[in-house]
Amino acid sequence: MKKISIVFLQTVIVLIGIVALAVLIRFPLTEGRAKDLDLFSIYADPLILYGYLSSIAFFVALYNAFRLLGYVGQNKVFSLPSVKALKNIKYCAIVTGILIVIAGIYVNMTHHKDDDPAGFTAICFVACFASVVVATAAAIFEKILQNAVDMKSENDLTI
Repeated sequence: MKKISIVFLQTVIVLIGIVALAVLIRFPLTEGRAKDLDLFSIYADPLILYGYLSSIAFFVALYNAFRLLGYVGQNKVFSLPSVKALKNIKYCAIVTGILIVIAGIYVNMTHHKDDDPAGFTAICFVACFASVVVATAAAIFEKILQNAVDMKSENDLTI
């Protein structure tokens, strides 16, 4: 892979992280309940805090994707650190999906009787599906990469 492509993809990952962080900071201020609250009360909301804690897994996955692209740039794709990065991405995607399901269940069980949580539930379904897709792809690539690393180490021993 060309160096410019790897730098471009790493830049895209950094931009995704910056946009996600900006959304995490800005969204609570635009939420409907926030119009009558002070700044501390907005960010001390349990669901907002849960969202911040849940986003840690997302940012860890982004960091591991950045590292994986670094290994690709160094021609160290078929190495154990690459397999470990894919494994971390898989686990982060699984954790993110589970945390999204928990948030969806919490909102559906505790929403105000005048509110309709259908939009939030739909977003939870889409985000959970995306997490499952990422976890599945990472697991497949991890298995393929692990087999390649095993074959490479066997070839290194036989020569």
